[in-house]
Amino acid sequence: MSVATRRPLQLNIVATVFVVFWLFLAAFPFLWTVWGSFKVESDFFSRESFWNAIFGARTQLETGGQFTADGYQGAWVTNEFWKSATNTLIVTVSVTLISLTLGTLGGYALARSGHRYAFWILIAALVFRAMPHITLVSGYMLPFFELNIWGHLPTAIIVLVAINQPFTLWMLHSFFLSIPKDLDESAMVDGCSRFEAFRRVVIPVMWPGVITTGLFSFLLGYNDFAVTAMLLNQNNQTMIPKISSFLGSINDAGNVMYAVAAVVSATVPLFILVLFFQRQIVSGLTAGAVKG
Repeated sequence: MSVATRRPLQLNIVATVFVVFWLFLAAFPFLWTVWGSFKVESDFFSRESFWNAIFGARTQLETGGQFTADGYQGAWVTNEFWKSATNTLIVTVSVTLISLTLGTLGGYALARSGHRYAFWILIAALVFRAMPHITLVSGYMLPFFELNIWGHLPTAIIVLVAINQPFTLWMLHSFFLSIPKDLDESAMVDGCSRFEAFRRVVIPVMWPGVITTGLFSFLLGYNDFAVTAMLLNQNNQTMIPKISSFLGSINDAGNVMYAVAAVVSATVPLFILVLFFQRQIVSGLTAGAVKG
């Protein structure tokens, strides 16, 4: 008999109602934003009646239908949101690949090192990670202006990697600690060098940890506002600063709906990414809990 069937009926009902209620609260803001992105501004932000956002009375009068894609048209075509999406893809993929490369090598070296300095390197990385991003970015501004590299994508990538590296170092270091050193030693006895043992034996074992760390690195670059807003010019904006620019000009007709449509466009890929890697993420988050 399963655990669910052994529980009292009343407890099962309460648990089911709680889960459904929690899922509704969690999903409602996003679903409401998706629904509103196909309305006109006077409906979705109507002060007259809540039902205008549901049935779209103004949308019907202005566009001839209950739904409209004008928000997406204005964001993606008129305001060239596709350029910001492309810049975001370049930044996030670059940050993820560089951070994982340096993080795996550094985390492995620190996990296998028996020297005292490995501990102090991790402590220094933790202190650097705890500092607010805005304080770190302000220190980069003057040399970037003097070197004439402000406003370009590689500049933001370098800073985001620097900010993200302590996190990847700590996380991957903990994953490497959960892998027995016997694997490395057995591979080297069989003729592998240290790097070959790392690449052929250790990395395949901790692949879920790499995927999990890579996802968090991806989210850092994808959702960043402070670094990209301060270090990128208007032509190289990523999606989050671009959305903010829509909200910064709310007096212009339709700009708020451009922002709503852009928010939906920026959020959907994250759902797809998490759903695609959900098994690896769960395995990675629980991998460090089992030692040896």
